[in-house]
Amino acid sequence: MSYPESLVSTDPAPKHTRRPRYRGTHPRRFHERYKELAAAEYPELIAHVRESGRTPAGQHVAVLAGEVLEALALQPGMRGIDATLGFGGHAERILAAIAPGGMLLALDADPNELPRTHARLRQLGYDDAVLLVRRTNFAGVHAAVATAGWDEGVDFLLADLGVSSMQIDDPLRGFSFKADGPLDMRMNPGRGVPAAEWLQRVTRDALTAALVENADEPHASLIADALDRQRGSISTTRALADAVSAALHGRAAPEDVDLAVRRVFQAVRIAVNDEFGALDALLRQLPHCLRPGGRVALISFHSGEDRRVKKALEEGERAGIYTGVTRQPVRASPSEQRANPRAKPAKLRAATRT
Repeated sequence: MSYPESLVSTDPAPKHTRRPRYRGTHPRRFHERYKELAAAEYPELIAHVRESGRTPAGQHVAVLAGEVLEALALQPGMRGIDATLGFGGHAERILAAIAPGGMLLALDADPNELPRTHARLRQLGYDDAVLLVRRTNFAGVHAAVATAGWDEGVDFLLADLGVSSMQIDDPLRGFSFKADGPLDMRMNPGRGVPAAEWLQRVTRDALTAALVENADEPHASLIADALDRQRGSISTTRALADAVSAALHGRAAPEDVDLAVRRVFQAVRIAVNDEFGALDALLRQLPHCLRPGGRVALISFHSGEDRRVKKALEEGERAGIYTGVTRQPVRASPSEQRANPRAKPAKLRAATRT
């Protein structure tokens, strides 16, 4: 049987391509974990990974989730802010708690992760009537509130400070030395300079000060000397980790060297993203964002953040701005720490606007 020439396809048959294989019996590299990165297709695998105390690739497990809901005292119809949307774990719980009639303004500066989280929450049924998403650093929270038309303020604000698991785990983002990658560390890759360039520009004295201020590093001077001698040659996460380890070789115990590497990565990341500057801006704007009786919950992950949060809330209480300020930070329970080791350093502080 013959067919008109116009109906005969001349396109070649699509070539079948195999899924890339990984070495060994389990995927090691971030981009080889294709099943974890396709969570909707493999829910049983995601559950298994979480039950084993690990965070699935491309996801972030919200810390102190129940404690946050309790601190914010959420009710249906409330309006508030999640200043650090991330993977949306806290936002998802907040949206359920303020329904019906509530609205959430969600902020995040990461242009890579924000669209994915926005799409995921949309699939769960949260449209523009209940969820407003804005790509901005939380230092711009007051402007975001004004743009939303909420001039009288909000009922609550949550800020889960620090870096998300999605950013830490992806070697292309350069936040971790677990796998080698470009030394970037920017939460918004479209702004500022990558960590490699920052290390090339920073003076030895400024680097020493950053290691002390941002991470309480006891070997700050020694490490700064070593990095200064290698100025311009450190462009990957592994190179930075190796340089710090070499600087402390024979001068610190192996476990202390590992901790020093982690502190250096933390200090550089904070400097590259001006995290303390952004946090100070958020704390200054807080009273102007909360309506009377509005509540704030802030989760910090290291002493530099916690000191700033504690000081701002206590000074605000003395000035009559806040009441019910947390005296001792709320920590993750032992069971949560076992299920999600990244919750171990988290500290939650809360207050109510007078």
